[in-house]
Amino acid sequence: MDCTEPAAVFRRLYELISGPAEQERDWTAVRDLFDPDALLHSELTLPDGSHQSGTWSVDEFCEAAAEEYRQSGFWEREVACRVECFGDIAQVWSTYESRVGSPDSAPAGRGVNAVHLLRREGSWRIVSVIFQLERGTDGIPSAYLPGDGAG
Repeated sequence: MDCTEPAAVFRRLYELISGPAEQERDWTAVRDLFDPDALLHSELTLPDGSHQSGTWSVDEFCEAAAEEYRQSGFWEREVACRVECFGDIAQVWSTYESRVGSPDSAPAGRGVNAVHLLRREGSWRIVSVIFQLERGTDGIPSAYLPGDGAG
């Protein structure tokens, strides 16, 4: 089975959320990538080993991101990707780096998105995203970095 389409759906999300502060994002297009009941969940391991988490509906994510991205430019890009598919389900592990202020600035952070998608009526839709920043962890495993089995 060709698993390129689920990965492309998530790469499209990176494109849609990235841009300068003065550029209003196409939040309708962002919402169209998701199942109406989708959830996004963040996980951050703090230096003391404790965890900080958050969960948003797609609308809540769009509202929060829109406000934050108006403050300064934000760019996120995929640096490695692993995809597994079976029938109408797909799982994408997308390693990313984020930049703030300018697309040429030093990375502000890296992490991994664990994404689940469903194919309905011929289209892939994101049903869940769990993302964890590298900060406070032992680093991103080599399997999720370029040239080490990701791709």
